Amino acid sequence: MSITPSQTPVDYDRLMQANLGRVFGERDATRRIQAIRELYAEDAVLNEPHASVKGHVAINEAVTALLAGLPPHFVFSSAGQAVGHHRVGRLKWRSGPPDGPVAVTGMDVAHFEGGLIHSLYVFLDPAGA
Repeated sequence: MSITPSQTPVDYDRLMQANLGRVFGERDATRRIQAIRELYAEDAVLNEPHASVKGHVAINEAVTALLAGLPPHFVFSSAGQAVGHHRVGRLKWRSGPPDGPVAVTGMDVAHFEGGLIHSLYVFLDPAGA
């Protein structure tokens, strides 16, 4: 039995942790776009609660805007390991000051094609959840 590109094995934890750190945790737009090109399909879609964007440049711009709205010392960290199956993975995360209280928590759900993120859905937990 051969494996087609859509059946390419996916290392959910490696890819989703890299996305959290190298994309959402990277404040330098030049380094971030390089990571986006390595992790995302060319026609990938980023779906945030209030907007969706498509393509590497638009994803980079959306993350730039997101990070500009956060205090400069905020960091993103995973709340455990990413898990997935059938080309869909999820990773719980939190954000806030490195040594301070958690300000926001959420979860990313990604659909993978050919070993790359094809769509990413960002879910924010309600305050106090």
